[in-house]
Amino acid sequence: MAASTNNNLEMSASISGILNEKHCPEHLQVLKTFTSALRDEKCRDAVEEEAFSSLLKVLTRLYGELQTEDLQSPTLQLQLTAECFRAQRNSCVQSARNQKLLRELGFIDVSLKFLSVLRAMNSGSKAAVFEPLRCGIQFLGNLAVGNQLCKDDIWRLSFPDLLMELLSVDDEKVVTYTSMVLHTCIDGAKVEDLSKPQNIKLALKVMELCRTQPDLDWTVLIATQHFLKSLALVENMYSGMSHHERVTLLELLFAQLREEDAEECGIPPSVARFLATSFQKGCGAVLTLATGSASSDEVLQEALTVISLLDVLCEMTSDHKQFMFLQDHPDLLVTTVELLGQVHAIGKASKNIFSAAQNFSSFSADGDPSSHSPVISFKAHLIRLIGNLCHSNTNNQNKVRELEGIPLILDNCNIDSNNPFMSQWAIFTIRNLLEKNTQNQELVAALERRGAADYSALRELGFLVEEIDGNVLLKTVRKDS
Repeated sequence: MAASTNNNLEMSASISGILNEKHCPEHLQVLKTFTSALRDEKCRDAVEEEAFSSLLKVLTRLYGELQTEDLQSPTLQLQLTAECFRAQRNSCVQSARNQKLLRELGFIDVSLKFLSVLRAMNSGSKAAVFEPLRCGIQFLGNLAVGNQLCKDDIWRLSFPDLLMELLSVDDEKVVTYTSMVLHTCIDGAKVEDLSKPQNIKLALKVMELCRTQPDLDWTVLIATQHFLKSLALVENMYSGMSHHERVTLLELLFAQLREEDAEECGIPPSVARFLATSFQKGCGAVLTLATGSASSDEVLQEALTVISLLDVLCEMTSDHKQFMFLQDHPDLLVTTVELLGQVHAIGKASKNIFSAAQNFSSFSADGDPSSHSPVISFKAHLIRLIGNLCHSNTNNQNKVRELEGIPLILDNCNIDSNNPFMSQWAIFTIRNLLEKNTQNQELVAALERRGAADYSALRELGFLVEEIDGNVLLKTVRKDS
C-alpha cells in the first residue's frame, strides 16, 4: 500500500510539474505514463484527488493556450489535450468513485468548453484536431455510464447547440462517439426537451444521419428506442422533415415493428393514430401521379411517403394486437376502400401506372419503365390493410359491404405484375370479410359470375364454391373435410 501511495505522489508531482514549465515533448510522456497506469483497475481506485486536480489544471491551461492568437503551432498542445482526455477517459472505466470525483472537481464544464473550442478551430491539420475531439467525447461517454448526475450535467451543458455542432463534424468517429453520448444521456424527460420547437433541429439532425449514414448504429438506436416513443417529438419532427426524411423515419418504424421475438415494439397508440391520420391526409398524392397535374418530383416524393405510411399501417394491423384499435380509427377504413376504388377505376379508364399488367419481364433492368414506379404493390397493400381492419370486426365487415367494396376486391383477384401477391391478399381479405358474416356471404353468393375465376384459394380457406345457372353459391365447410 505504501508503494502505491508513493507512486501516486510521484505521479501527482509529475503532472503538477507540467504547470510550471513551458510545454515540451517530455510533458506528453508524463501524461502517457499516467494514462497507461489508469488502465489498471487497482491504480484507478488508488489515484488521489490531488492528481486529478493537477490534471484539471493542465487541461485548463491548455484550453487557454489554444485560444491565444499568437500561438504559432498548436500541434503539441493538441497532443497534450488528447492525452489529458485519454487519462480522464481511462479513469472512469467501471469506477463510480472516479466518476463522482471528476464531476465534483468540474471536469465536465471544462471538457465541454474545450470541445467547443476544438470544433471551431481552423487548424491546418484536421487529424490533429480530431484526435482530442474523439478522446474528449469518449471521456464524456465513460463518465455518463451508470451515473445519472453526470448524464444530467452533460445534457444541461451541451444541449442542444454543442451536441448539434459535434454531430455536424466531418469525422465519422466524432459523430459516432457523440451519438453514443447522446444515447447514454437521453431519457423520457430529455426526449420531451427535444420535442420543443427551439430544440427540434437536434432531433432532425439525428434523423438526417439515420438517412445519410445508416451504418451509425447509435443514431438508429436513439431514433428507435427514444424518438418513436414520443408523440410530441414524432409530430414536430414530421412537420419539419422533407419527404426523404419522413420515409427514413417510417422505414425505421417499420423495421422496429418487424423485429423478431418482440411482442411489444414500444410504439405508443398515439403515434399509431397520428400515422393513420397522416396517411388519410396525404393519400391524394398517389392519385396525382396518374394525372401528372403537379411537379413530378414533388408528387413522387410525397407519394413515397404515403406508400411508406401504408406499409407501416399494414404491419401494425397484422400481428401486433396492441394496434388493433386502429380498426376503429375514424374513417381509416372508409378512406382505404375509397382510395382502392379510385385507383382501380383510374387503372381501367386508360393505360397508366394503376393499370393491371401481365408483363413480368417488365421487372428486368431493360423492361417497362412503369416497373420502377413507386405505386408497385400499392393496390395490393390497400387490399391487405382492408383485410387487416376487417379481421374479426363485424362493423368493418359491414362497412366494406355498404361501400360496395366486396365486388371491388373480388375484381382484384387476378394476377397483376404491377401488384405481386395481390390475388393472395384479395383472397385473404375476402376470407376476413365473410367470416361469421351471413350478409356478406349472401352477397358474394348472389354475385353473377363475370369472366374466368379461380376459387381454389377460397376452398383452401374453408369455403365451398358452386356455380348454378351462372350464379355463384358460397358455403362454409370444415377445412379438414
